[in-house]
Amino acid sequence: MKILFNLKILKFLLISPILFSIPVLTNINEAKAGLEFQWDQDSGYRRLRWFQKENQRKFRNTIYFFLRPSDRKDGILQVNVTIPKSFKTKLKKENISLCKVKIGGFETRTKCLENIPADIELKDDNSSLDFYPYRPIPSDKDSYAIVLKVFNPRKSGLYQFHSHGQYKGKSVSSYLGSWTIMID
Repeated sequence: MKILFNLKILKFLLISPILFSIPVLTNINEAKAGLEFQWDQDSGYRRLRWFQKENQRKFRNTIYFFLRPSDRKDGILQVNVTIPKSFKTKLKKENISLCKVKIGGFETRTKCLENIPADIELKDDNSSLDFYPYRPIPSDKDSYAIVLKVFNPRKSGLYQFHSHGQYKGKSVSSYLGSWTIMID
């Protein structure tokens, strides 16, 4: 009788960890990390904020590339965005805009408050975008965004977009920063 009781306890101790670990294994795919890793932090890289509505491959997506007040020293006359070669998707001028934006948070959504009229030039090979606003983007307390409405590329990965801008009174563009988005 004592041996039978010891076997039941032994079975319970061996089987229970397996049963309790199965629900943990099924939730592995749901964990999403908000971690951005850069190899060389001292190279003059400047991380800019961004927001995207979808991060799945081949999904319709709206990507906001923010230019916050802390990202601008003075009024900006021209903004250039370099698109990574591996970000293979069709870009159309009518789906690209520049706007004054309200950056969302826990209780509010990110949304454009007003469109900023600008000439937009898209290179034929989709390697870069040039924005020429009719009036300079001021260095006030408002945030601005470059908005792309695109289908995500087929390949998942990290995509890094670099931006350069020409400030008022300067004849040369300077580095504004980079946005690194992730497609699962």
